[in-house]
Amino acid sequence: MSFAARKLRVIVVDDSAVMRHLLCEIIDAEPDMEAIGGASDPLVAREMIRSLNPDVITLDMEMPRMDGLEFLEKLMRLRPMPVVMVSAFAETNSEVALRALELGAMELVAKPKNGASGLADYAVEVTTKIRAAALGRPKLPAVPARAAAAPHAGPAKTAWHDNVIVIGASTGGTEAVKDVLVQMPANAPGILVAQHMPEGFTRSFAARLDSLCAISVKEAVDGERVLPGHAYIAPGHSHLMLKKSGGGYATLLSQSEPVNRHRPSVDVLFRSAARSGAANVLAVILTGMGKDGAAGMAELRSKGAYTYAQDEASCVVFGMPKEAIAQGGVEEILPLADIASALLARLAVAGSARR
Repeated sequence: MSFAARKLRVIVVDDSAVMRHLLCEIIDAEPDMEAIGGASDPLVAREMIRSLNPDVITLDMEMPRMDGLEFLEKLMRLRPMPVVMVSAFAETNSEVALRALELGAMELVAKPKNGASGLADYAVEVTTKIRAAALGRPKLPAVPARAAAAPHAGPAKTAWHDNVIVIGASTGGTEAVKDVLVQMPANAPGILVAQHMPEGFTRSFAARLDSLCAISVKEAVDGERVLPGHAYIAPGHSHLMLKKSGGGYATLLSQSEPVNRHRPSVDVLFRSAARSGAANVLAVILTGMGKDGAAGMAELRSKGAYTYAQDEASCVVFGMPKEAIAQGGVEEILPLADIASALLARLAVAGSARR
């Protein structure tokens, strides 16, 4: 969808008058978008959506008369549209926020913690995510996943002991990452994931994945060994990198400046993997807006890694895979549903070659 001929029309749904005012001000300050309404609860929002037909709504989690999740579930079933969820940092809210992404919300924005401090950066984050949501395709609510039995057992641990999988994603990526990881067998090689997500939510994201997957999934910490059967999610406050450590690999975290406006950045993860043994790396770039990961994937491929991109039809937003393809970094373009089996098939070939 192109909005070049007109402004993006946004409705802000939040029971806090202060938050509604702040978000409307942020939106109206942008030349390409406008806040066309502010609703104090979902029932008011429902009538606004019917009469004003917005392109995107921002939706608070906890509101009177109907909570945000209940409203989102009804909305995505009856009138699917791009939704950006707005949540506080509380641990309980992070669980609810992740459920919202499963129900079809496209983006997640944390509420500002420090009043006026950092509002310029917050405005950039909010408006970037509204644009990303507007470009995406609303998905039907996800069917709750079950703990995964691997689609096929794959080779023994020793056959792929030296391999590492690195995955990058943004808009729509929480569900895409889940779809890949739930298909990984318990003896899969170590997996590192850079998913654009606010600080405060990545630990809950990792815990949710851990409850669904045959592999163990955790939020990465600095300096831990990368083990088979484990996936490491970049914390929302740090870049995640891969480094050589003895005969294997370890994680490295950094709070250096954002790259491509992101921390964690997919490019930072991919470039570290290119430096640390690209010939043993399989890299995957999934749905997301922008170009983060494209340069790193091109570097990985040039150094011998095998690379995959999610195809346009299965992406929420095709921006990151499209840019990686354009920069020559992609070996195979596949539907999301086929990526895990392609990784396992490639690992089986690599394992056979080593024996």
